Amino acid sequence: MIADGPPSNRPPHIALEPSPLPWSPLFKSLVLACALIAAGGCDRQSSAPAQPEVEAGAKAPAAKLDRSQAGKALPEVTVRDPDGEQLELDSLTGKPVLLNLWATWCAPCVKELPTLQAIANRADVGVEVVTVSQDSGEPAEVQKFLDGRGLAQLPAWINSEGALPFHLGAQTLPLTVLYDAEGKEVWRWFGDRDWTDAESFRLIAEAMPAPQG
Repeated sequence: MIADGPPSNRPPHIALEPSPLPWSPLFKSLVLACALIAAGGCDRQSSAPAQPEVEAGAKAPAAKLDRSQAGKALPEVTVRDPDGEQLELDSLTGKPVLLNLWATWCAPCVKELPTLQAIANRADVGVEVVTVSQDSGEPAEVQKFLDGRGLAQLPAWINSEGALPFHLGAQTLPLTVLYDAEGKEVWRWFGDRDWTDAESFRLIAEAMPAPQG
């Protein structure tokens, strides 16, 4: 689903509740679809519920830094782009990675995307920015959304089946996770932030190798 719908149905984020049951790919997809419908105020009677547009004034969930998952490996999840290319996230080693989960209908997500693009374009930051949409549409639709907002330099990876948030135990969007060059988690940030401020650069630097000597 890509952002589209009346202002009265505009959510700021989605809540994803974990389950103790085994998650088959089909079951994950069904549960995620239900969560999207519930969070987005979609019409449950509709066979193709519309997804609401983002709204700049929407209230975001409280932002916080979490180091409790430090040391966990990159998730073994495959994402795809508009050209049909696939990327295995656990193959992203050799350079620190900033993995961002977002959606077109999530106002806090869209708010922070320009700052993610800004650091992605800075070689001196030394981190690879990987943005993965949780929309259930096609990657081309996500690319069109990004292009229309001057964000064409962000990768339009998509994880429409919902495996990634369940793999990470994500309960809200946006979620940003920093991994070091060995693919191990350093920290995760819940909520949006300005990724170009001094504190963000200090946090990202935690994934950099310690100076020799």
